[in-house]
Amino acid sequence: MLKQPNNESKRKYGWVEKWAKMTGERARIDAKANNTYIVYEKEGKLVKEFPNGIIIPLHKEGGS
Repeated sequence: MLKQPNNESKRKYGWVEKWAKMTGERARIDAKANNTYIVYEKEGKLVKEFPNGIIIPLHKEGGS
């Protein structure tokens, strides 16, 4: 196995990880500006994160 200096990603295109992080940060900024939430996967489950930092599970049933 190849060792990566400074714990760098092993992706072929290293810029993808940086781009994804920046996209997530931008989504948080937009959510705060529009008083809405973002949805993402955390520990294998979809969650809603509100601008105030509250994170709740997203349930498919019941349409929440």
